[in-house]
Amino acid sequence: MTKTAVVALGGNALTRVGQSGTCDEMLANAAAMASAVHAVIEAGWRVVIVHGNGPQVGNLALQQESTALVPAQPLPLLSAMTQGLLGSLLARAIDLLRGPGTAVALVTHVTVDAADPAFGSPSKPIGPFFEPAEARRLAEARGWVVQPDSGRGYRRVVASPEPAGVVEIDALRALVDAGHLVIAGGGGGIPIHGGSLADAVIDKDRAAGLIARLLGAQALLLVTAVDRVMLDYGQPTQSALSTITAADAARYLAEGQFPPGSMGPKIEAALRFLDRGGELAVITSPDLLAATLTGAGARSGTRIERVPARAERGR
Repeated sequence: MTKTAVVALGGNALTRVGQSGTCDEMLANAAAMASAVHAVIEAGWRVVIVHGNGPQVGNLALQQESTALVPAQPLPLLSAMTQGLLGSLLARAIDLLRGPGTAVALVTHVTVDAADPAFGSPSKPIGPFFEPAEARRLAEARGWVVQPDSGRGYRRVVASPEPAGVVEIDALRALVDAGHLVIAGGGGGIPIHGGSLADAVIDKDRAAGLIARLLGAQALLLVTAVDRVMLDYGQPTQSALSTITAADAARYLAEGQFPPGSMGPKIEAALRFLDRGGELAVITSPDLLAATLTGAGARSGTRIERVPARAERGR
């Protein structure tokens, strides 16, 4: 039986650092991502893509609030807009490599708990970076919450509750079974609770892990800007991780090796996926995605295995 991999691409993979998010920039970035995914399919895997939307949804919010000529739309509908925008770019790029109609972009809603404490503690960065004075001005003028991010300035932050379910999971499964590459859960999914829209943006790694578990996927591939996960990052003792077990990853996480604002959420998503039946989680750059998944090639990223390969073969 063909195995399924769920690939999580960050919104920063489609609007990169230093870019403003023009159509040409996003088209070129989508083409690079499509090439990486194409290599995974060529290795014999079915693929579902879940993409982030932090830069794009933040830019849309700025556009919405820049004119009084048309009414501004709420955050979850802006996420729906980015699903169409980025889903179209990725589908076109993949179809250019694999033929028209290969990729399908599915508008996807996720359910959240209205009592999730995340609604009272905004933490998800969206949109561009601002200098401190401009960030304070925008926060006062527009009622935003702003926080420093990655040492590169301040960004708006919004609520990011835990996704609990995927409304369109049956349709998603049918499309995968029919042989399509499906782009789903864009921006982490459009959040709803009790049938109403929720003012939040969902973390795409959490959404990807949930979709992977619901589909019974064998692998969760978390794409990032670095080739490998690092221990003691930025210190003289820094070292790269190649193949480790879930137990190893959990221990390093507990030791504080993976901060919440950087690699922590990816490790947490990987561990949750593996704990609930997944076989393999991969964290690496686009260029090394297929090689890390298959374990082939001289260069590879970080593989986190539920059980060591030798133990699995010995069962």
